[in-house]
Amino acid sequence: MADTATTSVNPHTPPMSRTLPPSPPKADASIYTWSSFFSIMTGFAPPGLRDQYLTTRDTIHEEADIARCNKQKNWLFQNSPLIRFLQTEISLLGPPDGSAKIDENNVRCKRCTAAQSGGFDTEYGILLCANKLRNRGHLEDTLAHEMVHAYDHMRFKLDPLDLRHAACMEIRASTLSGECRFTREFFTRNQWNLTQQLQECVRRRAALSVRARPACRDDVQAVRVVNEVWESCFNDHRPFDEIYR
Repeated sequence: MADTATTSVNPHTPPMSRTLPPSPPKADASIYTWSSFFSIMTGFAPPGLRDQYLTTRDTIHEEADIARCNKQKNWLFQNSPLIRFLQTEISLLGPPDGSAKIDENNVRCKRCTAAQSGGFDTEYGILLCANKLRNRGHLEDTLAHEMVHAYDHMRFKLDPLDLRHAACMEIRASTLSGECRFTREFFTRNQWNLTQQLQECVRRRAALSVRARPACRDDVQAVRVVNEVWESCFNDHRPFDEIYR
């Protein structure tokens, strides 16, 4: 799931106006050893070691991860039909001077410490978490998800504190980005349902995202809010004519 950070938005404001926050502080490399790795793999690691190990690994590989992310991102803006289509549709919503656009220059690859693969913010724009992305396909899904958020913020009047709006955004992004297609669910998330697979994936991921919002009290409220807006939002495929993939 690609979590999002949102603020109030002017629908004609360019989605990137400032630089992103600095990278997290460096970690202690002494924890990144074969001994730590095998203790984690065998289940004998003390509490917290796995998180420390992964944080240190991500820190050590930060430069290479960001370089790979940027290379794959640039390739997608040149060659992905999905990303190029969303890029065009977003630009059409802005002023005639083309200032409201998403391209390789205002989508940033950074190392992230939160459990997310990307995010969208009306001030900072699109963030790609370079250390969380498995491959170019995963990056494409994540980028498309956040670009659907950008489209929605420019197309509709959204209240970032309204959980129904948040649920609708997540339903649309998970449906239209391709991240809930059968092969992604089957091979990377061990979700093996053969019927209603798309709907179940979208509901699950939307509820998780709504639950993470400060205004949401609990899991029950998150599921209820998703159900309340489900029919209209799941069947709203704009800017596509139908679900692309």
